[in-house]
Amino acid sequence: MNTEHKNFSFTVKTLGCKVNQHEADAIIADLEDAGFRYVSPDEKSDIFIINTCTVTGRAAMQARQAIRRAIRRNPDARIVVTGCYAQTEPDEIGKIPGVHHIVGQSDKHRISRLLRAVETGGGPRTFTKPVKAISDIRETRHFYPVSTTAMGKRTRPYLKIQDGCNAFCTYCIVPYARGRSRSLAINDVIALVEGIHGAGYLETVLTGIHVGCYGTDLNPPTNLYHLLRRILEETGIPRIRLSSIEPLELTSDIIGLAADSIRFCHHFHIPLQSGDNGILHRMNRPYTAEYYRDLVRTIHRQIPDCGIGSDVLSGFPGETPEAFENTFNLLEDLPITYLHVFPFSPRKGTQAEKFPNRVSSSVIKERCHALRLMGIRKKKAFFEKQVGKRVEVLIEGNSSPQHGRLKGMTKNYIPVRVRGPERIKNQIVTVEIQDMVFQNIESGSMYLDGFRVSS
Repeated sequence: MNTEHKNFSFTVKTLGCKVNQHEADAIIADLEDAGFRYVSPDEKSDIFIINTCTVTGRAAMQARQAIRRAIRRNPDARIVVTGCYAQTEPDEIGKIPGVHHIVGQSDKHRISRLLRAVETGGGPRTFTKPVKAISDIRETRHFYPVSTTAMGKRTRPYLKIQDGCNAFCTYCIVPYARGRSRSLAINDVIALVEGIHGAGYLETVLTGIHVGCYGTDLNPPTNLYHLLRRILEETGIPRIRLSSIEPLELTSDIIGLAADSIRFCHHFHIPLQSGDNGILHRMNRPYTAEYYRDLVRTIHRQIPDCGIGSDVLSGFPGETPEAFENTFNLLEDLPITYLHVFPFSPRKGTQAEKFPNRVSSSVIKERCHALRLMGIRKKKAFFEKQVGKRVEVLIEGNSSPQHGRLKGMTKNYIPVRVRGPERIKNQIVTVEIQDMVFQNIESGSMYLDGFRVSS
């Protein structure tokens, strides 16, 4: 380890998706390797890095709030802003007094090199003007891999296998923030999964911005099914989980692989966005409501215990009461186990920003509320079906240390609480489910309660 900067502390505040969280772990590992000392975001630090999101208008607002909060709480720190909001709106960030560096996506992996400019005598606070490291993300074709030291503190570490998006949905800013789709070479993925398992982890979550496009840019081209099959054949990690995957890219081969393997987690997150074909067309989503319905039913038929999540975007321009009813009825009729509901907000630079027939904010709020209530009902029904069953749970950590309570996750994405000793953390144990417990009825936060049968 380089000890040149051992006296400089740093922290990272991360907003947004699993990919951003994975990249934050990589930033931390890179800086620690360069000799900087990591501290918690709650502590004072010499360098404060905000890894931003901009997927919605609210996310962009939260990014600005996080930047200002970091400056207020760390007036002597050097402030570095990176991530999607830094890529798309560097000039807006530059207007915030107290920001020192604005780092785009293509330069996120080299923050440690940017910080090496800090002189030992002067320290980070001597930099007063923002320095921008922003390149044209549209020209980026290289995938920057990470080492197994960048897996963070999670029991189920994320592994980014793909970045960027070629879809250009009319409401989405992500392709402008992340660039074109690019993939990690298949042998590198295998090596990283082996390294993760060798480091003692029992599950990894394969993630990306458009993970179903994995491999199409490689030479020779490959696909996600081929990668998953090789992981199962060539590594010994007990659990592989997929993050969000688009409907057309969740092929029958992948579903069959999950159905036939005890190591492939029975959990798919499949964005719908709308159940109305007219709205889907305006969104530039390349499937129909009927296709989505058949896909979910196929999964449920082949893997009855599968956790199936969905995203839905309510209030898109032109969403009539009938269009909303089509979405609501489709989801109500399907064995979806949880919902992520988002209100439409126009994003500068997207096509939908200029679409007519906007839906009023009050109507959007009502529709989101109805969808969220449905999601709570569906989650509750799915959880209740598990009561009395024996399930395999990967123990992740303490839930209530004073009462010996531990928390973990099932293969089908259900949080479980169980009593047991600390030594079973990061182990897969058999748990008999006794009850379902609401943590927060309004938000739909709930978990299963059980007792350990074996470890």
